[in-house]
Amino acid sequence: MTSLHERFGRFTFLLYLRIMIFYFSGTGNTKWAAEQLAQATGEELRYIPDEMGKGIYEYTLQEGERLGFCFPTHGWQPPKIVRDFIRKCTFKSVSYIYALTTCGDNMGHAMRILNKELGKKGLHTDAVFAIIMPESNVCFSFLHLDTPERETQKIEAAKERMRHVCEVVARKDKGVEELVKGAIPYTYTYIIGGYYNKHLINDKSFWVDEDACVQCGLCQKLCPVNDIEGIPPTWKHNGSCTNCLSCYHHCPKHAIHWGKMKRGQYVFKKQ
Repeated sequence: MTSLHERFGRFTFLLYLRIMIFYFSGTGNTKWAAEQLAQATGEELRYIPDEMGKGIYEYTLQEGERLGFCFPTHGWQPPKIVRDFIRKCTFKSVSYIYALTTCGDNMGHAMRILNKELGKKGLHTDAVFAIIMPESNVCFSFLHLDTPERETQKIEAAKERMRHVCEVVARKDKGVEELVKGAIPYTYTYIIGGYYNKHLINDKSFWVDEDACVQCGLCQKLCPVNDIEGIPPTWKHNGSCTNCLSCYHHCPKHAIHWGKMKRGQYVFKKQ
């Protein structure tokens, strides 16, 4: 007869093995990817802005526990808020690290920069992945949002990719690099992306059409760094903006704009 220990040993082990994944998401692409990992592997999701709000930056992993990072690519680099979080953190007893980034078409050397930040802590990823998702960047004249048809195609392809990523992470495979760096990753990341992250990661270009604003307060509620206040909204200009474009894309009346360019909106919706 099978003992209770044998019958429920695996269940008990999974309860003990508190898997941890830190994620950041502006328009929902990366949140969806992180949720797929959570559902498939039992990940404990932790939203980076919430963790930073707690002001506690020391994490001790249990034996055999995975440490994961999920983030969107911002200008072919990891988002400012993700880099700031890692710089403040101390991770102890780490045995396996993986990272996943979502991107519109390619992510350049974003993972190289992530590993540089982790390297300052004596850490390095064991597996890295890039998942192509619908485009959300409206800050470059040469970037455009995808058509509804292209959005659907990307999401369907991403679903298949995520099933594979979940299997690799569940097995804790090491030495995995499944990235989409693009044709000129150095130029994307360090020249174009360098300019973007140095000059455009701020709230100076956001403005609101007060005639269109319905004063719902959603932008203020969704801002991950509490950079928005008042109705109609105003930005604090205090250097906290991570340019995630959550306020822009979630506005129900498209009353929030970035710069002079007229662009559409995108928010991930489950297909």
